[in-house]
Amino acid sequence: MIDRRQFIGASVAGGLGAVAAASGCAPGDGSAGAAAGSAAGAEGVPPFELDEVTVDQLQASMASGERTARSIAELYIERIEALDGQGPELRSIIETNPDVLEIADELDAERAAGNVRGPLHGIPVALKDNIDTHDRMTTTAGSLALEGSIPAQDSGVAARLREAGAVILAKANLSEWAYFRGERATSGWSARGGQCRNPYALDRNPCGSSSGSGVAASANLCALTVGTETGGSIMCPSSSNGIVGIKPTVGLWSRAGVIPISHSQDTAGPMCRTVADAAILLGVCTGVDPRDPATAASEGNAHADYTQFLDPAGLRGARIGVVRTFPGFDPRVLALFDEAIEAMRAEGAVIIDPANMDAAAWNDPLSLVVLEFEFKTDLNAYLAGLGPDAPVKSLAEVIEFNERNAEREMPHFGQQRLIASERRGPLTDPEYLNAVATIQRANREDGIDRLAREHGLDAIVAPTRDLPWPTDHIKGDRLDGGSSAAPAAIAGFPDITVPMGFVRGLPTGISFFGPAWTEPTLLRIAYAYEQATQERRAPTFAPTLG
Repeated sequence: MIDRRQFIGASVAGGLGAVAAASGCAPGDGSAGAAAGSAAGAEGVPPFELDEVTVDQLQASMASGERTARSIAELYIERIEALDGQGPELRSIIETNPDVLEIADELDAERAAGNVRGPLHGIPVALKDNIDTHDRMTTTAGSLALEGSIPAQDSGVAARLREAGAVILAKANLSEWAYFRGERATSGWSARGGQCRNPYALDRNPCGSSSGSGVAASANLCALTVGTETGGSIMCPSSSNGIVGIKPTVGLWSRAGVIPISHSQDTAGPMCRTVADAAILLGVCTGVDPRDPATAASEGNAHADYTQFLDPAGLRGARIGVVRTFPGFDPRVLALFDEAIEAMRAEGAVIIDPANMDAAAWNDPLSLVVLEFEFKTDLNAYLAGLGPDAPVKSLAEVIEFNERNAEREMPHFGQQRLIASERRGPLTDPEYLNAVATIQRANREDGIDRLAREHGLDAIVAPTRDLPWPTDHIKGDRLDGGSSAAPAAIAGFPDITVPMGFVRGLPTGISFFGPAWTEPTLLRIAYAYEQATQERRAPTFAPTLG
């Protein structure tokens, strides 16, 4: 168990995350195309004038009058239409907001009247399709069981974005039910969205569960995207799609209105092309939300502006601990990691190598026990909150729906995780209480906190995830590749991944993580590393890589 895919897979062997409307894809379609790639390839991708544009550049263009929020939104809609349902058929977007141009017009009128709400005013953002929006888009976790579901109010994240003047452009595809559904599952596939594809090689997997958010950001289908993580679902798709991802401390962002897996580990977070853009987005969505009690702990620990911590010299004197106990990484990824360590040393970092953690902490099969207990309780509470008109009202009804619609919902893999979760008891069960206490202690006090304290570390580093694997709906995901996401995910601590380089055209990332509420320090270090190395490259949309 290194990330959610791995410990779910290990539970089997060792006992132990409308495309039709937005991109023309048929629900559930994608198996043949995922294996074969796209005949269009790079030559079928039109040039795009907003390629690799940053938030600051978009703001400057609107301030000068060169662009408007409406013209920017129109360009991204055209980009989605060109790449998502045709051309390379990325299938990263489930549906676009039918009111997006009207929203952009209103924000342009505000700007013209002298009211600019902040750095996200007029900036398009795509949200993963498990984040509630109270508009004409639906929130379904990619499942046909929730098709047509419109929550009664915005999620905490969506509400903050609207207040900041962001334009909610679309809902991004994901691994259905955020990958917590079946064994031998395929990341990036949902019944509503089909199979999302990696833009660097279309036959490779984008990883999940925030696959659509990762692909949409990387392929320049949107200025910014938001994903969610329970056990690697921001880290892995960010690494596999060559972008920056931030998994905040649990409680920094509200989880109210996010279709849940685990209240112990769930959080939404930024997925962007640069650290600076991710820092802007991170600050906009902080703040205490009465609908999510975990956010109370962020009082005094949150910042409305994280860009103040971005320092190109931020590695100078920083104490960096190198974890060498994450197994399963390709030797070429480890070679890139060694180069990254030397680059940080050259920038003045103090490198403690190794600064290892006990692998047993994140390999504990009790992690899956915690998710099974919490998923049932938390999902039932979410569905109850949708009111009497909800398409399904309990996990049991979701299971029954999938059985009735197996041809569309389960053409590639089953729902063993849902069934196992339904069999679990309440959160007062001693088995659950022991499991959650054990894994959190091992990864918090006896894990990340202890390592940081003993070595006086500012950050802990490791490769983020092994190379993207070929998408395979017969065998499912590759579960033996290396990953470093689990300790911070289980602990509920912050983790930032930044592009580290490429192996034969496939991207991989480096992760910076540490104790709770250390986002300012991690951002300072991650930004300095990004500025020193500049490893982000736009995708090539190759059908395959030899």
